[in-house]
Amino acid sequence: MPLLDQKTWQSRTLSGPEYAVTEPATGDRLATVTLAAAQDVRPAVEAARAAQTEWARVPHFVRAGVLRKAGDLFAAHAEELREWLVRESGSIAGKADFELHVAAQECYEAAALASQPAGQVLPSEAPRLSYTRRVPVGVAGVIAPFNAPLILSIRSVAPALALGNAVVLKPDPRTAVCGGLSLAAVFAEAGLPEGLLQVLPGGPDVGQALVADPGVPVISFTGSTAAGRAVGEAAGRHLKRAHLELGGNSALVVLEDADLDAVISTAAWGSFFHQGQVCMTTGRHLVHRSLYEEYVERLAAKADSLAVGDPHRAQVHLGPLIDGTQLAKVRALVEASTGGGAKLAAGGTHDQLFYRPTVLSGVDDHTPAYAEEVFGPVAPVRPFDTADEAAALAADSPYGLSLGIVTRDTARGLDLAERIPTGIVHINDQTVNDEAVAPFGGIAASGTGARFGGEANLEAFTELRWTTVRGDVAPYPF
Repeated sequence: MPLLDQKTWQSRTLSGPEYAVTEPATGDRLATVTLAAAQDVRPAVEAARAAQTEWARVPHFVRAGVLRKAGDLFAAHAEELREWLVRESGSIAGKADFELHVAAQECYEAAALASQPAGQVLPSEAPRLSYTRRVPVGVAGVIAPFNAPLILSIRSVAPALALGNAVVLKPDPRTAVCGGLSLAAVFAEAGLPEGLLQVLPGGPDVGQALVADPGVPVISFTGSTAAGRAVGEAAGRHLKRAHLELGGNSALVVLEDADLDAVISTAAWGSFFHQGQVCMTTGRHLVHRSLYEEYVERLAAKADSLAVGDPHRAQVHLGPLIDGTQLAKVRALVEASTGGGAKLAAGGTHDQLFYRPTVLSGVDDHTPAYAEEVFGPVAPVRPFDTADEAAALAADSPYGLSLGIVTRDTARGLDLAERIPTGIVHINDQTVNDEAVAPFGGIAASGTGARFGGEANLEAFTELRWTTVRGDVAPYPF
């Protein structure tokens, strides 16, 4: 029996318009969902809060069991969920399988959180027991984007639930099914009590209402830096925590001792994986001048060799961009770059939403596709002469998410990484990596630091409460 029966997708009646779930590769309608409106947020929060009170009192092993079952279900329903990821989000099959793997691992790791030590016993000046205890925040608001819809929802939803919270999840309408309604179906089958996971696919107005709602003390937001600034501002006004995972323009630094036979595949993956629609995408290739010309030539040849097409009906390396708005942005940045003097070494063309992997040489600080986050399959390549120059170029960005350094001398790579502020560093690898056990997050315009993974999740979705206990009532001098 299919997991996703459209008749049971949405347990709550929403008041927004009907929305056509569309396949970007073909424009075909896959299904119809009802979107939420801002007025739906308050009832969803109230229902979530009512369910959360009892959920917080459930023994930890019961919560852990639900999370483990959910992880198993992502594997059991992999074929069905893979098709949704491929068709609704434009993922190639391998990227969809990666999302399903990470989703399961996020659930298993979250299950382990449920039994983590809840606090510490503290020394006290008074004759009393003094201790701290982690308690659930109550209702966590999660706002997730379209590009890796399953991962970027589950990595907040799973730990929040495991720690005794309820969740109101707002997925991007473009991936309402694989980024939202599929999670609701999985957790319902896993035995999660009704009401604990509210899914409200909708637009910015729904997100704004979620951030403003007084019953939601924590917001976990993944999306653009511009939208993240607005979320952070609003959260600050409402005195609530906002965990922001935002954009990036990550650098791959290729030192003069790098093995080009090995690095070109790595470099192409960093820029072209999921059509470049990843916050960690390698947006700047910084290559030692002694390798620069050969690097550009070989990366362009690799780009030209990659197949672009419908990932549901053919085996391809790149699928479609998510929609016409994203296509227009990528086109404009590439055309502005070539108009400003950059050389098109590969790509720069498209057929409908299928944009060819693109390599640009001759870029500088003023090249739009180098200076800005493209969120498309574009690889600008720039030479450097010294390690000092490489460090300065890599650090010269408002973003600070991920960094890759390729060298045969790993100690030198680590030393160079110390000079480039980012939240994530990979030596002898490209910039796009993710594991459920690892902290994830950026600095500066890329977000508010590592939040996802392990202890970071424990801090994100709980409050630290101080408690003291005395045998007798405390005496005071008046």
